[in-house]
Amino acid sequence: MTYQDTLNWMFSQLPMYQKQGKSAYKTDLNNTILLVNHLKNPHQKFKSIHVAGTNGKGSTSHMLSSILQEAGYKVGLYTSPHLKDFRERIKINGKEISKQFVISFIERNKVFFEDHQLSFFEMTVGMAFNYFSKQKVDIAVIEVGLGGRLDSTNVITPEVSVITNIGLDHMQFLGNTLEAIAYEKGGIIKPNIPVVIGETQKETQPVFEKIASKNNSEITFADKEISEVFKSDLAGSYQIKNTKTAILSINKLKEKGFKLTKEHIKNGLQNVVKNTSLLGRWQILNEKPKVVCDTGHNREGLIYVMNQLKGEIFNNLHMVFGVVNDKDISSIIDLLPKQALYYFCKPNIKRGLDENELKRIFNDYGLIGEAYSSVNEAYNEALNNARKEDFIFVGGSTFVVAEII
Repeated sequence: MTYQDTLNWMFSQLPMYQKQGKSAYKTDLNNTILLVNHLKNPHQKFKSIHVAGTNGKGSTSHMLSSILQEAGYKVGLYTSPHLKDFRERIKINGKEISKQFVISFIERNKVFFEDHQLSFFEMTVGMAFNYFSKQKVDIAVIEVGLGGRLDSTNVITPEVSVITNIGLDHMQFLGNTLEAIAYEKGGIIKPNIPVVIGETQKETQPVFEKIASKNNSEITFADKEISEVFKSDLAGSYQIKNTKTAILSINKLKEKGFKLTKEHIKNGLQNVVKNTSLLGRWQILNEKPKVVCDTGHNREGLIYVMNQLKGEIFNNLHMVFGVVNDKDISSIIDLLPKQALYYFCKPNIKRGLDENELKRIFNDYGLIGEAYSSVNEAYNEALNNARKEDFIFVGGSTFVVAEII
């Protein structure tokens, strides 16, 4: 198979949550345990950091990787979803996994995948673990895909567990209260392994403390522990919380013998994009008119992004916006500016919400604009309409951002 043949097989034959939604969600780790045993337990052959949370886990994971790279470590990084190419999910020191490794891994294990009906995410996790083991990384930063307790990544025993924050997202899987969601994400807390919580929240703090106590795990809260904050190249004031979480996590690694200095932290935070090739976090795509995209898509994420938007100076605001069809629009629509012209679009995936339906819902809330049959058509129309002093924001979904980067 060619690389594209391999991807087509992965995307079309096996369930993938990002494209299909709830039908791809697994409720136990049985398949993952079968898979890592089949692969001779590669996840036990390298050290790791496990990162969960509703918002900020991607940025925090990339910050951690960048800091460790600055200290000279060979660092694996597993994140999801990807924006442009599947290989973005699996990197070592910022370099994507090779196409040939992807092809070979699938070819070697295809019969096993089919026999056990593994999901897209399960086999991708197996691929990452196998790659990091064979490449002999010093440490890997492993981002949870969805939740924590039942996530396929939750077979590792990390050096430190990290939970950035808790918000009301993916409630159809994780529960409809902050406490219930915290319980699921707290499932990554392991016996005698320190856990760093990024944000103290009155609803979730008791949940995390109870799980940590049961596991005899030291628990610390970054927003309480860290006062000194270094500047990051990841734009957006909301990154301050992620920076504090990364710094405290690095401090926990230092306690375990990792050679990490303040200079490594400072340089790592200032070179996240350079070291890890992270995309889509308050990313500036154009000046005059200024165009910014951001992958924030749930209520908590959009609160941060919209607050950042309020700090911008412009004449007119253009919003290129699309969502997936299982998005609870009522949970985010009050955050969006009414003094803007909207360009409603459907991301090019099965889960994308029809642009005309999105327009109807937004119009009912007093958000006015036109519907466009594709993200690129909407974006190009916004560029045509905007003057140099205007501002264009592109977002609502990771998949909308992916199509214009």
